[in-house]
Amino acid sequence: MPTLDINGKPIRVDEAPDTPLLWVLRDTLRLTGTKYSCGMGLCGACTVHVDGQPVRSCITPIAAAAGKKIVTIEGVGESRAARVAQAVEEAWRRLDVVQCGYCQPGQIMSAVALLEENPRPTDADIDAAMAGNLCRCGTYVRIRAAIHEAAKSLA
Repeated sequence: MPTLDINGKPIRVDEAPDTPLLWVLRDTLRLTGTKYSCGMGLCGACTVHVDGQPVRSCITPIAAAAGKKIVTIEGVGESRAARVAQAVEEAWRRLDVVQCGYCQPGQIMSAVALLEENPRPTDADIDAAMAGNLCRCGTYVRIRAAIHEAAKSLA
């Protein structure tokens, strides 16, 4: 039985080692902020942080995440990236980024990881970091603007 460190809490799970992390988060632990969409790691809706890096939980087996720090959208505000997460979430609200909202947890998790690594990203940096996160509503311009605004507030 693997033990996973999720949002700072050790949790033993009974699932097989090849079970996708997303299923453990949503179905076993009821952490439903992380969304299921494509199931192939292409859309970014299921993005979580594993040891500070954004990963697609729908294609990450729990065996690959065991022994690492996993942070979901529910825990990012209390993680080591809490200050950045707060700035991103505030910028998202100020610029009214969200339309349907389905992709936003993954978008926010990717944006937080970007700003943790690169506190002054260019448009090209943002586009590269966010390229794997799809938004069916097309709020990409507002997402980029919100990332820039969050970066300014953190400077």
